Amino acid sequence: MIASLSGPLHATYEPDLDRAVAVLEGMGFRVRRAPLLEAGRRHWWSAGTAAEIAEEFNALLRDPEVRAVVAHDGGQTALGYLDLIDVEAIAADPKPILGYSDISLLHLVLHARTGLVGFHADLATPGLGGAWQRVTEARRAELERLYSTLLTGTEAIGALPTTPSWECWRAGRVEGRLIGGVLNRVMRIQATRYALPLDWFDGAVLFWEEMGGFASWVWSDLQVLRHCGVLDRIAGMVVGVPHAIEGLGVPDPTLAEIVLDVLGDRDIPVLGNVEFGHAGPNLPMPVGIRVGLDAGQRRLSLLEPAACADPGRTSGQAVSRGDRRG
Repeated sequence: MIASLSGPLHATYEPDLDRAVAVLEGMGFRVRRAPLLEAGRRHWWSAGTAAEIAEEFNALLRDPEVRAVVAHDGGQTALGYLDLIDVEAIAADPKPILGYSDISLLHLVLHARTGLVGFHADLATPGLGGAWQRVTEARRAELERLYSTLLTGTEAIGALPTTPSWECWRAGRVEGRLIGGVLNRVMRIQATRYALPLDWFDGAVLFWEEMGGFASWVWSDLQVLRHCGVLDRIAGMVVGVPHAIEGLGVPDPTLAEIVLDVLGDRDIPVLGNVEFGHAGPNLPMPVGIRVGLDAGQRRLSLLEPAACADPGRTSGQAVSRGDRRG
């Protein structure tokens, strides 16, 4: 199911949504569009009121025919309905939720409240229907294999495909739970009653990306996480490709310099410029599974099957290949 979990569908992006549907159908999934995903429908900056979006989202969570929910886009709405989500429906029938940007809030909150493994992965319209259309056939085939395994596989993906853009900002090797999302959303959620308990960051690998604004905002948001105690607990960090951030590079600091400045003498491995985030397309980052990080070797490995239930916590259920429903 593709749904408007935050921002509206602008009429000019209807062709991108059609292409996203075609990508998912080409991977073998049966796809439906949720009712709020209607071109031109909007309430302020959203697809509907917070209550309307929550009502539709809860209906999808309760519908046994829906095996995964893909957000069509990000936006500025999820903070308005975090308290309206039917967490009991998730516990009764966990299903993958895909998206990034504002959807980071859903991944973090639902993981904290239910253990659901959310997929920081491409959105439908700007991602599957947009960025995926601009890559080589080989890269798109690689992404399709990754996403198919993410949603249906019973084995761990293992090492994500490395490209020359990946950078070791501080060497080291660790294993830990993968937690993160868009930096400003990670920072904001820790200011609410839905904050992840600090001990959930013990030994974790924090991943984050950011778009827009200024380099100084990134520095400030990381400082908030330092003051919250998050940076004192994590074992490693993975940083996505920055997008449209003003004030990065000569004569201003690079993103690596900003990160290392805030980390100070915290000797943890940091891998930078990994392909996830608004720059797109996205490598999948399942929130809550164990990963192996070797920054010196520029390697990030997903050590657990993201779509299979872990006996120790609730997580998304795999979609069988004979019953692929979106």
